[in-house]
Amino acid sequence: MLKVMPAPEISNWTLVVPVKTLVAAKTRLSEAAGPHRAALAVAIACDTVEAASRCAVVARVVVVTGDPVAADALRRVGAHVVGDPEAGLNAALRHGAQEAVRLAPDDSVGALQADLPALRPAELALVLTAAAEFDQAFLPDAAEVGTTFYGVRPGVPFTPGFGGQSRDRHLRRGAKELCLDGIDSVRRDVDTPDDLREALALGLGPRTAAMVERIGKRESPVRGTPSA
Repeated sequence: MLKVMPAPEISNWTLVVPVKTLVAAKTRLSEAAGPHRAALAVAIACDTVEAASRCAVVARVVVVTGDPVAADALRRVGAHVVGDPEAGLNAALRHGAQEAVRLAPDDSVGALQADLPALRPAELALVLTAAAEFDQAFLPDAAEVGTTFYGVRPGVPFTPGFGGQSRDRHLRRGAKELCLDGIDSVRRDVDTPDDLREALALGLGPRTAAMVERIGKRESPVRGTPSA
């Protein structure tokens, strides 16, 4: 008799994405973006959230922001938006995680940086599938100093340690560092013009690509034609 094996359990994720007020967002891109800095920040966040929402194992994206302009734009791409308690990045993430658990107590909960404009849903799925094997896990950024993703299984305390040298902080707290190939878009956060050039080479989301094209028409360190 043929024995039918049960299908592997698929972990659903609720992702929490923090978005700064636009007056404070992407200040290191000010010289490159000029008057388009705030619009570029919104474009990057919207491309990140939309790509995350299209990931096969992501059930929903909770955005934490105190900026009404960003909130409206992010709702239009499908985010569930909650206010920012204005107590720092990790407090915002914990606040978003509380909402995530309220919405879906049986889901895994992850924090994802808002500045991943080249994010690919399939690459994010690889990260989340790997993370689901551990109580808590994280993904270092491309510089291997910071963190672009931190996540926990259902019922595990959500204790993000973003900011500065967060890779070492997450390691010290016992989170599993994910070491995977083929996930460059999930590690390529954007803070500087050089970061933006590298994201451009990976292929930007449509809103960020349109903004880069617009910025490229003025004198700027950001050069190149957006990838298809």
